[in-house]
Amino acid sequence: MMKAVSVWPLFAVCVFCVCVAYKPVIIIHGLFDSPADFINLHRFINLSHPGTNVTVLDLFDRSASLQPLWKQVEGFTEAIYPIMQNAVDGVHLICYSQGGLVCRGILSTLSDHNVHSFISLSSPQAGQYGDTDYLKYLFPQFVKSNLYHVCYTAVGQKISICNYWNDPHHRDMYINSSDYLALLNNERANPNSTAWKQNFLRVKKLVLIGGADDGVITPWQSSQFGFYDENETVVEMKNQKVFLMDLFGLKTLYARGDLILCSMAGVAHIFWHSNETVYKTCIEQWLT
Repeated sequence: MMKAVSVWPLFAVCVFCVCVAYKPVIIIHGLFDSPADFINLHRFINLSHPGTNVTVLDLFDRSASLQPLWKQVEGFTEAIYPIMQNAVDGVHLICYSQGGLVCRGILSTLSDHNVHSFISLSSPQAGQYGDTDYLKYLFPQFVKSNLYHVCYTAVGQKISICNYWNDPHHRDMYINSSDYLALLNNERANPNSTAWKQNFLRVKKLVLIGGADDGVITPWQSSQFGFYDENETVVEMKNQKVFLMDLFGLKTLYARGDLILCSMAGVAHIFWHSNETVYKTCIEQWLT
């Protein structure tokens, strides 16, 4: 006599497998980084979300991260797009430091992206203005107060850091000279601004991570769209013109409940992506 075999346990296992399937995660690095620097973050993701397809993109050698950001946007978009096309339920994007600005360029210009969570990890989203070790290395003869002489020129705009150098004492020069950040922020007239805003708002969650002990992003509040006024007093995001006028979608995201700020003290810039507490507190829950 044939023995009856229940299919319910197998069915239950299959349903469980479907339920715990996680969206692919794409990681984009910052200035002078490489995929090897993200081994710990990769491990954290695999431990908390087993089976997640994690891709750390690296299109250039380390020095090539100094290339103009629009060129980097073009290269990373070509690499990201096939991953998006194969992800029916969408993808998550973790973008570190300068990479966070590259990701904004991708999300603003790609009309059919399917990014669910855009996690900006210690990125100078409102710009950079500080005498850091990076500045001394790249421009040894300059300090923050006179770097505008280089950055706000056609030659300077061919260097990535100058694309988001935001001198609060020379706002007009920044707005008129910045080929990247001022355009992304819709601070300068841009025929694509309406389309870019619509594209950017396709994201389901925007997570902004930063902290007071970063030591590189200056001011650190730039990682959450705060920045200096002309007196170098930090003006928080909600009082910034780009937010109040909803120039590229921040206020809309906030009104939707899809703008998340996560601040952590005691984390230096180079350790954000390898700090497990940062991952558990600020990243893990947004990767489902």
